[in-house]
Amino acid sequence: MAVTAQMVKELREMTGAGMMDCKKALVECDGDMDKAVDFLREKGLAKAAKKAGRIAAEGLVKLAFKDGNKVASVVEVNSETDFVSKNEEFVEFVDALAQLALTVENNDIEAFKAMTFEGNETVQDALNTKIAKIGENMNVRRIQKMATPGVVYTGYVHNGGQIGVLVGIETEATYEEIAVCAKDVAMQVASMNPNFVNESQVDAEWLERETEIAKQQLLEEGKPEAMLERIIPGKIKAIKKEVCLVDQKFVKNGDVTVEEYVNSVAKEIGKSMKVVEMVRFEVGEGIEKKEENFAEEVAKQMGN
Repeated sequence: MAVTAQMVKELREMTGAGMMDCKKALVECDGDMDKAVDFLREKGLAKAAKKAGRIAAEGLVKLAFKDGNKVASVVEVNSETDFVSKNEEFVEFVDALAQLALTVENNDIEAFKAMTFEGNETVQDALNTKIAKIGENMNVRRIQKMATPGVVYTGYVHNGGQIGVLVGIETEATYEEIAVCAKDVAMQVASMNPNFVNESQVDAEWLERETEIAKQQLLEEGKPEAMLERIIPGKIKAIKKEVCLVDQKFVKNGDVTVEEYVNSVAKEIGKSMKVVEMVRFEVGEGIEKKEENFAEEVAKQMGN
């Protein structure tokens, strides 16, 4: 696959690596962007992989709750421009979809689009009507309903709906008793974007991949292969603390972890609290966006 200047530019923005290093990585990986990110990380040339950070489409993320916050939902609806995402009719439409998502049996997006929405039409029919009226392509991209028995949910919406987070806390306390703490945890998820709630939820495939990257990084640093077995466990343990929500340093007080903060609040109210679930939607994450010159586009529309 031919490596273009645009691909090199994108990889550089994602990783912070040098232009020539990015080009070499893409050539080595036959233009595969994800593999090129891993290649640069293995060489110690990229500190982080922002694969999920390729924010592309515009739109909104909305949350909804019912039954004393024992049921929660989050929905993402995309639009072509942020002008539409601020449109009052569009905002109300996404709010209504979040409410509807509270009633689903599963998180299948196609089944959701086929559900009845405010009358006889389906969600897809309603979406098509909005597209025709507003004059811009839109898509109901994904939903998630959370309703685990014994869990109370709260959420946080950042930047007018660009990021939406739901956090589930296993507790006998009411929503009102845990609301402040739970929102703090949700804000932590929004800002720090952890991969997992805790170490027990760490994905085996992710762990295997990170272990291999760590090995390659150590070899690039000149560490003898015989030493790797002793070094790797400590390195992986440190990585887990960064990607597991409860082990992260609490943003509002770096002297404690998120788990320690939650435990302190549980002690205050005299009821156990344990963070067990989370979901984080960021508008357009993972969708490639077509770059356009806005001035040229306006001129084109005006016939100049």
